[in-house]
Amino acid sequence: MEHKEFNYRNLEDLKKECERLGVRLNFSTNMKLFERKVNINGLVTPNSIAFHPMEGCDGTKEGSPAELTMRRYQRFAKGGPGLIWVEAVAVVREGRANPKQLWIHKENIEEFKKLHKTIISSAQEEFGQNFRPVTIVQLTHSGRFSKPNNDFEPIIAHQDPYINARYKNENIAHIITDEELEQLEDQFVEAALLVKEAGFDGVDIKACHRYLSSELLSAFDRQGKYGGSFEGRTRFIINTIDKVKKAVGEDFIIASRMNIYDGIQYPYGWGVDKDNPLIADFTEPKKLISMLYDRGVRLLNLTMGTPYYNPHVNRPYDKGGYVPPEHPLEGISRLMNGIGTMQKEFSNMVIVGTGFSYLREFSANLGAGVLENSQATLIGYGRAAFAYPDLVKDILIKGQMDRRKCCITCGKCSEIMRVNGTTGCVIKDAKIYGPIYREYIG
Repeated sequence: MEHKEFNYRNLEDLKKECERLGVRLNFSTNMKLFERKVNINGLVTPNSIAFHPMEGCDGTKEGSPAELTMRRYQRFAKGGPGLIWVEAVAVVREGRANPKQLWIHKENIEEFKKLHKTIISSAQEEFGQNFRPVTIVQLTHSGRFSKPNNDFEPIIAHQDPYINARYKNENIAHIITDEELEQLEDQFVEAALLVKEAGFDGVDIKACHRYLSSELLSAFDRQGKYGGSFEGRTRFIINTIDKVKKAVGEDFIIASRMNIYDGIQYPYGWGVDKDNPLIADFTEPKKLISMLYDRGVRLLNLTMGTPYYNPHVNRPYDKGGYVPPEHPLEGISRLMNGIGTMQKEFSNMVIVGTGFSYLREFSANLGAGVLENSQATLIGYGRAAFAYPDLVKDILIKGQMDRRKCCITCGKCSEIMRVNGTTGCVIKDAKIYGPIYREYIG
């Protein structure tokens, strides 16, 4: 199908386009659905909207939250989401995707305590003392996309000719050893304990978008105990979750933002049909989710693709680095229906849905339709939160989103991040991020 920029005047126009394309999406006008509270391991969200882990690349060189970091999370908290999923925080310095990516360690624990306090106090200043969002911190190792010193210093699970072709130095990258992976499991545990000490409610063992834990899931041709078989390829995430759970105890949430489909040719892609990478095969992702459920994991944030290879898969857009081979509504349908398949199979799992931003104000109608049809438990906003941090208030109080405030999926926030700049919404938060964009992009 042809790529098409957003130009829908009303919900009926959008529904007609879906019908023309043969795309199945569920819409609803019942905004009351977002008022549902969600129980996650005994903690209850004030509503059914989550903000995704969106990296600002605005920390200090030591990995601590800095002024713009605090500003972002203050704005997020005052916007009113029931779940704030804090952006990727590296567990080791060499695993940072940006020299200003957050990185938690013993020397900066007090700064992360301040971040947590800022989130909770900002939310309660806005909505009262009884309002408390659930807070999850994403823990990561960036693997082949590690850039701790401005340039790529890739640490990979295995060679991938499809992604290698996009990056000049991938073939000489360091393939992480089994011994290093064993050590890294323990470093995730150390980071999780610090996150708990800082006051957050849980951690996400990140396994998406082809960062290290995600790439291991597709390591079909890797030798040793962390590759080859399904048991080998899932060993790292299972071991890490088991170790973290033992260390942090039962009163701390363990979650994962996880790919269920890579969209990369087998044997280099996870969750793909062996003959056609455009077709998902959820057999292994379902098996892994079942194993996580058996270990007490009750919160997942599901996604697809990778912004480094096929960004249209996980974030359908108006403008980007290339014209995608499909209509954005096809990509949204893939996300909604794939994640919906998992939610229906694992009905006792709290699953955060992904992929709403392209639809601007109609994303609320799609989110309500997703909730109405049990395709997810929480509706997650990423880029839209950069542009429109008070979108939750508008949905719950006004019953609709304001088109003038919406993310226009122009990709400028990602452009800044790719060149190691501090990122945010260049269009809707122009006073802060316009000068930064001009400095880095021109």
